[in-house]
Amino acid sequence: MTREERVRRVINRQEVDYLPSQITFADRTRDQAIHDGLGLPKDKTVDEHLENHIGFALTKADFPLFLRNDRKMMHELEKDGWCRFDEEGKVVYDSWGMGIQVDSDGFCAVFNPLAEKRTKEFVEKWMPARIHDACMADTLEERVRLWTPPDPDQVGNYEWMVRDYKALSGDYYVIPSGYFGIYERAYGVIGISQMLEGMAGYPKVIGELVDKITDYRVAVAENIVKLGLFDLGHMGDDLGQQHMPFFSLKMFRDLFLPRYKRLWAVFKNAGMKMAMHSCGNITVFLPDLIDIGLDVIEPVQPCMDIHDLKRKFGEDLVFWGGIDTQELLPFGAPAEIQAHVEETIRTLGKGGGHIIGPSQEVMRDVPLKNIIVLLKTIIEERENVLKL
Repeated sequence: MTREERVRRVINRQEVDYLPSQITFADRTRDQAIHDGLGLPKDKTVDEHLENHIGFALTKADFPLFLRNDRKMMHELEKDGWCRFDEEGKVVYDSWGMGIQVDSDGFCAVFNPLAEKRTKEFVEKWMPARIHDACMADTLEERVRLWTPPDPDQVGNYEWMVRDYKALSGDYYVIPSGYFGIYERAYGVIGISQMLEGMAGYPKVIGELVDKITDYRVAVAENIVKLGLFDLGHMGDDLGQQHMPFFSLKMFRDLFLPRYKRLWAVFKNAGMKMAMHSCGNITVFLPDLIDIGLDVIEPVQPCMDIHDLKRKFGEDLVFWGGIDTQELLPFGAPAEIQAHVEETIRTLGKGGGHIIGPSQEVMRDVPLKNIIVLLKTIIEERENVLKL
């Protein structure tokens, strides 16, 4: 059974030989130390031993978000009109006008083009031509009205997505990335404080903005479906804090749920499954998300009660993640980590329906000894759990 087949079978609730897993390390400079700590032979890499199962394919417009630290690539994308690269200031301005920090472990939006009126000099130097007038308008209402998203049909936008699918498929299960979806992209454009303030104080302006973003996302989804390569749609919006969402259930239903439904329908009507990324505790939103077609939730974070999740939603959802990267992996003792990983896999994976993984990237603050016990326990448990 290939990794691709294994993930597909888990998503479709079919039997597998062992549960798939996916772990991403923010710091790859420790690969050799991890290799040696696991006692691997010289001819076997950490990735081969771990057997990550999933790969992502991006539209070219999304590469500045995720490959921002690849300076050579940023210059290449800038030359072809996909971004503006301020190498000295360590910021990449993507085709939305949003600025992304270079040399950061995680994603960090450091410039929001519509957050305030911009100077003509700055706009002409760094912003896409189509949004110049919007960036220089006096009020947020005017800026949103004048602003337009990128062209989803821009020549070449799907070339690298197809390239990466062809390179990975047959071994990995490949997902067309929908990260930084509707809510996140909206606050990336106007700033998080104005986004939350606007949802309560001037929802018509925010509604106009998210409609424009949704139009773009729907067009991208339609183009992805036309490629005929994928069997899972994907969207990412971090809706949760540690204990609750950022906003009320009513706000979610008024502003985002109808737009999500419209977007997800493109994939669901094509017979595809639907996955959503959302960090934080979004338990209160899950019934509505299931109603509009959610099949896979990632990453499950331990700020949600995993026992409650499995009990309430285990028949409807495949759970991806669950292992605590915020407190336990960086600060726990190896014995604590082993017990936590075992409990997580045995809870979410009993009867299937689990893609094993941490609740986020494994960052540099996690000690090597804890990484070793994490990987060893996952490999031991991913087959054993199916026998429970």
